[in-house]
Amino acid sequence: MAGRQLTPLESALTELRAAVAQVRLPLPLPGAEEQRKVAEDINRQLDDYVMPRLAIIDAPLLAVVGGSTGAGKSTLVNSLVGREVSAPGVIRPTTRAPVLVHHSSDASWFTDDRILPGLARSSGAASKDVRSLQLVVDDSIPPGLAILDAPDIDSVVIQNRQLAAQLLAAADLWLFVTSAARYADAVPWGFLRAAADRSAAVAVVLDRVPPRAMTEVPSHLGQLMSERGLGDSPLFAVPETTVNAEGLLPASAIQPIRGWLAALAADQATRAKVVHQTLDGAIAALAAKTPELALAVDEQLQVIEQLRAEVDRSYAEAVRTVQVQTADGTLLRGEVLARWHEFVGTGEFFRALEQKVSWLRDRLMATLKGEPPGAGNLKVAVESGLESLLREEAAAAAERAEASWQANTAGRALLESAEVDLSRSSPEFDRKAERAIRDWQGAVLDLVADEGMSKRSKARFYALGVNGVGVALMIVVFAHTGGLVGAEIGVAGGTAVLAQRVLEAVFGDQAIRRLAQTAKDDLDARVQTLLADELVRYHMILNGLGVESDQAGRLRQVAQAVEEARAGGLPAGVEEEVALPPAEERLAIDPPTVSQIPSAEASENSDIVDAELVDQPREELR
Repeated sequence: MAGRQLTPLESALTELRAAVAQVRLPLPLPGAEEQRKVAEDINRQLDDYVMPRLAIIDAPLLAVVGGSTGAGKSTLVNSLVGREVSAPGVIRPTTRAPVLVHHSSDASWFTDDRILPGLARSSGAASKDVRSLQLVVDDSIPPGLAILDAPDIDSVVIQNRQLAAQLLAAADLWLFVTSAARYADAVPWGFLRAAADRSAAVAVVLDRVPPRAMTEVPSHLGQLMSERGLGDSPLFAVPETTVNAEGLLPASAIQPIRGWLAALAADQATRAKVVHQTLDGAIAALAAKTPELALAVDEQLQVIEQLRAEVDRSYAEAVRTVQVQTADGTLLRGEVLARWHEFVGTGEFFRALEQKVSWLRDRLMATLKGEPPGAGNLKVAVESGLESLLREEAAAAAERAEASWQANTAGRALLESAEVDLSRSSPEFDRKAERAIRDWQGAVLDLVADEGMSKRSKARFYALGVNGVGVALMIVVFAHTGGLVGAEIGVAGGTAVLAQRVLEAVFGDQAIRRLAQTAKDDLDARVQTLLADELVRYHMILNGLGVESDQAGRLRQVAQAVEEARAGGLPAGVEEEVALPPAEERLAIDPPTVSQIPSAEASENSDIVDAELVDQPREELR
């Protein structure tokens, strides 16, 4: 398509391909695996068939011969060509690499990667590489037509099955081969229903029909086809017969198929109508599948947001708990309380707390010179108490988050594939917590140092020292919102009241309220940042899934654009309707005379060569 301007339909399909290529459905939700395959199929068909065919609408008609194992596909192709071009045999799977037979004048259409760009080209000897396309030139094939022998759709080799589906999706015309013994099997009908759903041009070859069943079996198959949306598709019945020394069917057995293909190849308008039917049906099917793919993306996003919300709640609860317990007096016990008692001389202070606060405050300010003893120990105790609280709450948050994901199928899959243990805090959390607390204490000391430089409070500030004032402010912070107003509610209350009274003597009532609020806000922010770093582990996993919030909307938008462009019609030269034989004429083909009934062994596999049969002359499709 290089060097020319794309049509609106090609532009819309290019956008569709780009949007589908970005789709990720990583979570194991119901239907996700199927929709992942849909996404792959959409882009493969765009690459293999739709875009190449739109770019060169007049390219030869590609008829892909597909069907079940042992249906006789290779024998049919060889018989239509008049010589062995695709090796049949009794060992299954028979068809290794696909074989494409074309007229010499059409070679340029198939030697490049215009169609099936993912398959390497080969010529000469048959290739065993399933990802290569063997090109065979034979002028018994009329110009404008190419026949491709595909692998078995039910092959025991998964690569063969996948390639067969890919080749059928890249066909202008399906020449679908089944047998009288297996025409009701589920696998072939799965493919035929898919063809009917996207309005692909299909002709069915019913192979190896016993002469006595030539009326009953084809009629039944025709009825099944009509019931499943293939009522306008030609049906050819090939009688059970033997092959000649070259492994070819009698010319009379395949003449109806040969004649139909020859007539199709000879009429450019008819070929164009077949292309129109299959191409337009393929584009419509792609546009129809895309909203379903968008719905699958929506479901993935919904679960991702659910998982994200669950871990967010777990860590939000940890942040809230730390905020509460660093303000309600919880920390004013244990080692912190012991060090505070050591710092202020607990016994004397608490015996006269209510009656002699002013006297004690004045005495403290008059006698203390420089930093009081014990301030450093109190600072360490505060640091240790905060560290314990943070470690405890971070561990609890990790346990809650992990448990919430374990309760979800998608969450369990993410936990199993995670490279880190999400049931506990990260290995570096303790170090980060220590650093965060030290940084906060340093910020508190800087805060009181800046405030203490005012003329009004400088002398009293120097009396307590930066560390002394700082740790007193920390004590006030730890009872900042606890509603503690006096010693009557316990030791923690008395501890906080005393610290507040001492600080009021240094800074005044309004200043200490502002300083305590500033220090508490700073502590809360640092805790939130610290725990947010832990939460990032979960967010990174969810973000790494590659499911973008705008993917579903974009898919719906491009699907609508494709439908609108499709309504404008396909490139010039393509008619609007397909003129294939009507349903009532599908079976109006007189079966060829069966001159010999094969042995039971040959009946089971028409690909087996009977060397004693009379050689049939080679004929051209023309």
